[in-house]
Amino acid sequence: MSDRYIDFANSALGHRLVGALGLPSPVRLERWEAGRLRPVEGALLIGGGPLSQNVSAFANKLTEQIYSYGPEPLVAQAWIPGHGPKLKAVVFDASDLVQTDQLKQLREFFQPLMKNLDHSAHLVIFGRAPETLSDPFAASAQRALEGFSRSLAKELRSGGTLQLLYVGAGAEGQLEGALRFFLSPKSAYVSGQVVRLNTCDTQVQDWTRPLAGRTALVTGAARGIGASIAETLARDGAQVVLLDVPPAKTDLDALAARLGGHSITLDICAEDAAAQLIEQLPNGIDIVVHNAGITRDKTLANMTPEFWDAVLAVNLNAPQVLTKALLDSGTLHDNGRVILLASISGIAGNRGQTNYAASKAGLIGLAQAWAPLLGARGISINAVAPGFIETQMTARIPFALREAGRRMSSLGQGGLPQDVAEAVAWLAQPGSGAVSGQALRVCGQSVLGA
Repeated sequence: MSDRYIDFANSALGHRLVGALGLPSPVRLERWEAGRLRPVEGALLIGGGPLSQNVSAFANKLTEQIYSYGPEPLVAQAWIPGHGPKLKAVVFDASDLVQTDQLKQLREFFQPLMKNLDHSAHLVIFGRAPETLSDPFAASAQRALEGFSRSLAKELRSGGTLQLLYVGAGAEGQLEGALRFFLSPKSAYVSGQVVRLNTCDTQVQDWTRPLAGRTALVTGAARGIGASIAETLARDGAQVVLLDVPPAKTDLDALAARLGGHSITLDICAEDAAAQLIEQLPNGIDIVVHNAGITRDKTLANMTPEFWDAVLAVNLNAPQVLTKALLDSGTLHDNGRVILLASISGIAGNRGQTNYAASKAGLIGLAQAWAPLLGARGISINAVAPGFIETQMTARIPFALREAGRRMSSLGQGGLPQDVAEAVAWLAQPGSGAVSGQALRVCGQSVLGA
């Protein structure tokens, strides 16, 4: 669905008028395109503490233009404010900031960069998870990074994004995989997020096809976000198994044929759904993406039992039952990946969606509760929480509410199904077992929630 306001705001006349009236001025985001060779196409700046040394060791795999900035340059090319190139990507290690007076390094490093960022620049800050630190002052300083990063993300312009990665002890080997996502257009609609990286024994072997040799099941795959997820997983090398309800069989079969996968038509709420599913997966799977979901919106005063029950059954109970069956039967292999499609409604709530928000919050709770139990088998489980995504469903929202949903984010626009799919594909990678029990928002840093 076309966003006519963005088209207008980026026209010659619209740009002048929007600026004169002080209206939102969203830009077209840069997204990943087929044939791209490197995560960063432009200048990468590295600075800060000891983890920046780890980044400099593989930086040439991210881009050919590598610069350092600070009192002790990490690489030969020093970046000079106002004289160096526009920056496409920035990494700053703040993990060694343990006192309040050291936090001034954040201002000293980032302030000169703010007017020297390229279009759709991606920034990442490293820290240490406060709950892992025994020194209260150090924990306080590291927790301060969250307020700084979320606020700075809202000050970025021209499609810029910023994330905070808390890097656990021994997780340094997973930095490349995380930066390949967060410094690239694959994370175009992810901003202001806090992600915890922990240790993981598995690694990506081929970055051109990071999911090669793995089989992925996607529910609700016939159209919309589910179809985009299936396409992206297949692009990254996965063999895809697509599942949807019987009425969607024609679209499902056509997509499966195009992607070289196979389809399963199944009512996931049926009593024997788990048994049917396992029977149709004789070789097992490595990835399961619970994308299937429905809405039945009504204020609670007008909510019928049928509306309540249907949403909870499809959105929450089915993923619980099916995942447990896949685990208990061994159909989901060790070192597998489980991704649950939640929503920012499950984080911030939404009027008229008590049933939907409850189901999506339940998925986030499921990921948090199951993560430590599944970790023994090397299995990760995470939730992806989309915000306003341009789909057929959001196209039916009344105009005023649709425009509000688009503009109420730092990026000032709705996301695309591809944005959700890229986040799912990253969490599905072998090395992304470093992330588990977390909810990653794909919402352009929506003002709703945290």
